[in-house]
Amino acid sequence: MNSPALDHPDALRHGNAATLAAALADARHRTQALWRAFAQALREQRFEVRYLPELNPPLWELGHVAWFEEYWTCRHPLRRAGAAAPDCARAASVLPGADALYNSSEVPHTRRWHLALPHEGRTRHYAQQVRQRSLALLAELPHEDDALYAHRLVLAHEDMHTEAWAHMAQTLGLDLTGALPAQAPAAAPDEGEWARASQDAFTLGWAGPGFAFDNELQAHALAIAAHAIDRAPVSWARYLPFVEAGGYDDPALWTTEGWTWRQQQPARPRALLRDDDTGGWKQARFGQWVPLQLAEPALHLSQHEALAWCRFAGRRLPSEAEWEAAAVQAPALGQAFHWGQVWEWTASPFAPYPGFTAHPYRDYSQPWFDGRPVLRGASFATSARMKHPRWRNYYPAERSDVFAGFRSCAL
Repeated sequence: MNSPALDHPDALRHGNAATLAAALADARHRTQALWRAFAQALREQRFEVRYLPELNPPLWELGHVAWFEEYWTCRHPLRRAGAAAPDCARAASVLPGADALYNSSEVPHTRRWHLALPHEGRTRHYAQQVRQRSLALLAELPHEDDALYAHRLVLAHEDMHTEAWAHMAQTLGLDLTGALPAQAPAAAPDEGEWARASQDAFTLGWAGPGFAFDNELQAHALAIAAHAIDRAPVSWARYLPFVEAGGYDDPALWTTEGWTWRQQQPARPRALLRDDDTGGWKQARFGQWVPLQLAEPALHLSQHEALAWCRFAGRRLPSEAEWEAAAVQAPALGQAFHWGQVWEWTASPFAPYPGFTAHPYRDYSQPWFDGRPVLRGASFATSARMKHPRWRNYYPAERSDVFAGFRSCAL
């Protein structure tokens, strides 16, 4: 098989051992670049990262990525069994006490800020040791989905954590110039709506071979009613009238939960600030306040804000099935459907598909079937090889630190 490009979803979902080795190297290069940018910014600003519910300590992040790779590849005796592998005892880590430091399933979030973590040099050495052993094991594997499952999971995990680094930098106001391929979402043309005229059945979920997350599996057909959905996420040009009309002060536009959340927040989007000199709006961008670009997708919005805008505009959020159907079918018909610059809130709660079976990494999906909403798409900070129309993301409705926006449907 020809090796897919490293920035294509096939590199993750179908890549052979050689492709995965190259993609893992690429992911580690990004992790190291982000760590260097963080370390430099923190030194220059004499800044200490303090506890916030949505953040992890940067040094913990660095060690956790290495631990996850070691736990699922080097230390896992049944790694070749793939998604069907049962949980089992592991060999010891090359770093004494690593499980007590980095196992996110066992180490509560608040405790991570009080751990005696190894210093940077020791952490990076640990990561290098793990990577060398992991790649040696990878080189011995056949091109079979089960055999490659653990390494594909490790690649996806590190790519997801590089986006988490970007969230953290934006939250802390740290400049990541040179460490991220893009610093902001690209604008998409406002091409109106894509109209789904029929009520034909659509197959929701992953049905093919290759790597998939457990919550994408058990593909099933369902009828989707005729509807019209935006071809692009809502831009600041469409969102700003809601802000300027006093939408953040009108409880009639918000759900009960949303209004409770809003009363604890500023009466504006998290990412915006009035320019005292011009009266216009500025947006936060990695430690800088820059003029608002109206054509860019609105981002750093919670689902509460998306729902309030929809009520203001006489629109609604799409279901995740409507979103996925449009992302799959519109391009196949030669129609525009722009996604991948901001995560997009949907109206659907994160729930298992019928027949769901948890994969060995039990904490990826199952603990979060608690009613939180699904987001679809990806953001400008998401690794391109992660971007797939079947991928389901999920955050609590109040999260506005992530690079999230939304698109809407006609009522």
